[in-house]
Amino acid sequence: MKRSITLILLLGLSLLILAACGRQGNKERMNAQNQRNDSSARAGVNMNDPAKNVERVPVEVMPVLRGDIAKYLLISSNLETEVMADVYSRIQGIVEKIYKEEGQYVEKGEVMLELEAREYELSEQKARVEYEQQKRNFDRLKAMFEKNLLSQEEFEKARYALEATEIAWKQAKLQLDFTKVRSPITGRVGQRLTKIGERIQPTDKLFSVVDNSQVIAVVYVPEKNMREVKIGQRAYITSDHFAGQRFEGWVKRLSPVVDPSSGTFKVTVGVRNRSSILRPGMFVNVHIILDTHKDVVLVPKTAIVYENENMYAYVVRDSIAHRVKIQPGYEDNEKVEVLKDIEEGEMIIVVGQAGMKDQTPVRIVNIRENVLVSKH
Repeated sequence: MKRSITLILLLGLSLLILAACGRQGNKERMNAQNQRNDSSARAGVNMNDPAKNVERVPVEVMPVLRGDIAKYLLISSNLETEVMADVYSRIQGIVEKIYKEEGQYVEKGEVMLELEAREYELSEQKARVEYEQQKRNFDRLKAMFEKNLLSQEEFEKARYALEATEIAWKQAKLQLDFTKVRSPITGRVGQRLTKIGERIQPTDKLFSVVDNSQVIAVVYVPEKNMREVKIGQRAYITSDHFAGQRFEGWVKRLSPVVDPSSGTFKVTVGVRNRSSILRPGMFVNVHIILDTHKDVVLVPKTAIVYENENMYAYVVRDSIAHRVKIQPGYEDNEKVEVLKDIEEGEMIIVVGQAGMKDQTPVRIVNIRENVLVSKH
């Protein structure tokens, strides 16, 4: 009997303890809720207003600016050098010294290679001695002629002999000078095709020299654009190797002939390559500018959403993203001319617009600088 009473007392005590713990937990949850309500009240937010609880989509925007944009022909090509020369020796001989290697800069007239010159030195010395001997003989005969001790015929013969030995001496000096092979142009060595100790002939190519400051791109333009392309017209070059860089150029030459098999005509575009980073053989994109629209509203292509061959952009107005269908004008790789419905200074979404719907509430987290066009 006593045992039963003890068990009943223990059970009652446990229930009292559990009830007290429950009341304490409820009190803590209520305090936390009150703190949240107090925080909301201080922030001026009505917890029962659903409009205040709409989750806004974070986006990055860019201001719309005005600028210039061009219509152009885009044709791919490989660069070529406008000035290139192969270097040959004027005489035969054995290579003794090489002064220039591939990639090195060389001035016009600078010595690139020397041949063994001993044989040509001896020939020059012999020709000089013969000339000096003939000169002394001519001076003696001239004195006799002036004293009427020599006939006109003999004097003329002596004069011709002197001239012949002088020419022979000049030829020998020239042959000696030819042992030094010089560059015909200023540029960089593209190839070295000989080595020390090799016997060469005048038909052997020794070097190639290229002037990279003057490169060209030859493109073939459809005949329908023949009236739009003119000599001196602006152009520019881009390359995947130099992303973001443009190299200015111009239409240098136009062929007046249309190829009947392809319906194109040849256009040579000159490229300003003062830094010499463009190299012959590089694959490039050639942009020939046909027309330019100035001071127009421009939208970056990163902001555009494509749908069913139409272009759309989202403009932020009063924290709401408005979907605007773009009526495009000219466009290039980075931007599009907008003809209506978007104004200069408006904020256009460039990050976060994918999959967005019209009239979506948004929160701007970053404003990017518009570096695509210059402000006016």
